[in-house]
Amino acid sequence: MFKLLVVDDEHDTRDTLCHCFPWESVGFTIVHQAGDGLEALQYMLEHPVDAVLCDIRMPGMTGLELCQTLVERQLPARVILLSAYREFEYARQAMQYGVRQYMVKPATYKDIVDVFTELRQELEAASESSPPPPQPHEITAEAEDPVIARISEYVSEHYRTATLQEAAELVHMNASYISSYYKKKTGRNFSELVLEARMQNAARLLKQTQLKAYEISERVGYVNPKNFIRSFKQYYGKTPGQFKHE
Repeated sequence: MFKLLVVDDEHDTRDTLCHCFPWESVGFTIVHQAGDGLEALQYMLEHPVDAVLCDIRMPGMTGLELCQTLVERQLPARVILLSAYREFEYARQAMQYGVRQYMVKPATYKDIVDVFTELRQELEAASESSPPPPQPHEITAEAEDPVIARISEYVSEHYRTATLQEAAELVHMNASYISSYYKKKTGRNFSELVLEARMQNAARLLKQTQLKAYEISERVGYVNPKNFIRSFKQYYGKTPGQFKHE
């Protein structure tokens, strides 16, 4: 049996797909259900699957954004997109990411049988001609969540000008969603991440260079040196001058 992941933000639709169709009859077993693309991606990083049946329009990470991320991260699962929207643009975008099957809601019994029978045959042919997959490497805590890792990398590189909006665009999500998601996963706000990066780099410059506080202020992203000095004192409990001379 090939492993199938079902992704849809509508619980009733997802439940119907999972329990009202005899998946074993077409060679698949459902190993997990996800409510959005991000949840699906996190599952796939730890549990390889053969195929994904995925809705297109979902909050957070859409089905198309999930397809794009799978291509970028070279995750080999085959994707079947499911949508209530009969628009060619969705199908055209999906083809960019190697998606060849696209079903319109509500999918009929025959649609599912035809599409997944063809997919099973493709997977069987691929498994017969491919070498065994390598053993997975140990995954670090940060790598387990690609969104958090990408945001951390972005802030580390662009702490001077980092914004929540740019971070959200990098991971293909809206800013309000990524703000609450980051808080939920890390226990702190995005602004705290930026502040930490600025303060750590400011401390490094104070210790390793002869730059004045106002010069360091500009280098770490503060337009007004007074704001920098106030933030630095709140963060380290001392002024930049005191920190430098200790």
